[in-house]
Amino acid sequence: MSMIKIGVIHTTAATLQSTSELIKNTIDDAVIMNILDDTILPDMAMENNVDYVRQRWITYAKTLADMGADAVLSACSTVGPFAEEADTILNIPVLRIDDAMAEEAAKIGNNITVLATFRPTLKPTTDLIKRKNPNTEIKTILIDEAYTALGNGDRQKHDCLILEKVSEEAENADVIVFAQASMASALENSGLDTDKILTSPVLGIKKLKKILEENN
Repeated sequence: MSMIKIGVIHTTAATLQSTSELIKNTIDDAVIMNILDDTILPDMAMENNVDYVRQRWITYAKTLADMGADAVLSACSTVGPFAEEADTILNIPVLRIDDAMAEEAAKIGNNITVLATFRPTLKPTTDLIKRKNPNTEIKTILIDEAYTALGNGDRQKHDCLILEKVSEEAENADVIVFAQASMASALENSGLDTDKILTSPVLGIKKLKKILEENN
């Protein structure tokens, strides 16, 4: 594959390095163009003029397309619906990072537990899974203490709180879904059986690679 320009829109600095590294390790000769707007999540949390947030996000996607991006990736599940809308507007693929994860979860089983640390992420994630398989039974769990810990720079506490909840729920679910890309760090060196735990970054970027190869 020749040099590919990939635009990535972030809503938190927590996904910047990990997403960039994963793209580079997955897609040969990828050139990454990042846009970070860390005001989006506070606006979404307060439901503060969400339509303006939507317009802002789509404008970022358009800007990346104008800069020559071959594709745009939304690194945030909370704004996934905005990415889907942008995909219908632009002439390049715009992918939400959690799309492939939702597809996989819907295939694995009908009893799905969705974990999130940020409340506004729960609905877009569960809606997406339901679209993939309307017969799924979804249990949602919010671990907002983990979100607070991450905001305070305490990644270790963030990860531990998530893993505690995974341990509590593992026996009762066919599959556990981490709603946010920023949660994936909890599995690093955890020693857990990850066969029934799905995170969005690896699956999402593999799907992005497949789309780019098909369009090349």
